[in-house]
Amino acid sequence: MFHKFTNDYSELCPIEIIEALKSCLDEQNSGYGLDVHSENAKKLILERFNINNGDVAFLSGGTQSNMAVISYLLKPYEGVISSDTGHINVHETASVEGSGHKIYTVKNNFGKILPNDIEKAVNINNNEHMVKLKMVYISNATETGTIFNLVELKAIRRVCDKYGLYLFIDGARLATALTSKKNDVKCSDIGEIADVFYIGGTKNGMLSGEAVCFKNKDLANEFRYHIKNKGAMLAKGFVLGIQFERMFTDNLYFDLGKKTNEIALYLKEELKKIVQVSDSDTNQLFVTLPKDKALDIIDKFGCELWTDLEDNLEIRFVTSFRTKKEDVDELIKYLKKII
Repeated sequence: MFHKFTNDYSELCPIEIIEALKSCLDEQNSGYGLDVHSENAKKLILERFNINNGDVAFLSGGTQSNMAVISYLLKPYEGVISSDTGHINVHETASVEGSGHKIYTVKNNFGKILPNDIEKAVNINNNEHMVKLKMVYISNATETGTIFNLVELKAIRRVCDKYGLYLFIDGARLATALTSKKNDVKCSDIGEIADVFYIGGTKNGMLSGEAVCFKNKDLANEFRYHIKNKGAMLAKGFVLGIQFERMFTDNLYFDLGKKTNEIALYLKEELKKIVQVSDSDTNQLFVTLPKDKALDIIDKFGCELWTDLEDNLEIRFVTSFRTKKEDVDELIKYLKKII
């Protein structure tokens, strides 16, 4: 059986997480994220991102985090600006709209949103007969594998400040973004620039879990009520707390992201010898192949169909912390055979 390049959350978790959970087998912990492990994990995260007066909440997945944050911060008549490729717009089954908030989309620029497009959107929606835009949503890394640099993030922050918009960063793949060879953004930059962001654990080796971080504790004052109201509060919240505590006790969170990127870079260089590859900065790589060959690769290696181009298909390869050099070599060998 071939290794699957479907996504970065198909494997269970690294041994360090298993050992951390195993060490707590004989414990009894308070529920709903009010345990000592969750409190310690919060402290470690706030320190790493240099947030002095913030708060952290642990949710099980990215869709829950996006929907909960957006529906919590926005009033009923307010909406969120996103690129057309944004996860909330494409892959979350209208959960944000279902909570009563319009997603105002702008054309993506390599997966990113540009400050000028934010400004245009606000100026177009300029009276009480239209949705009031109150938030900018971006992903880092983006849904196309690219990352924001520090200049870009600061420019978006300036526009948000000019128009009184929240800046929300979806960090489902924050580990690969911050450990990319092209990255110049530090944890402290994220903590300073975003009003709220989340640290993705599900796509970086954890069993599940995202850490939603508010820069200002007052902004998160009633967020726990909202989490419970939306059905997203875990009774055994300590299971997430234990995992994040282990991830941020040392550099494990970023070591896993770096490992994922390194094998992706190897895959990218090998693919480039055979086919044209997207200009991705992280662990999502996009390749266009003739339809019959693409379907063959999808069947054997689990790649996701991304775009149907009639005679050709664009497919996505994703590496994880478990992907090995031998897995890549096997894929490349098969590609060479069929092309």
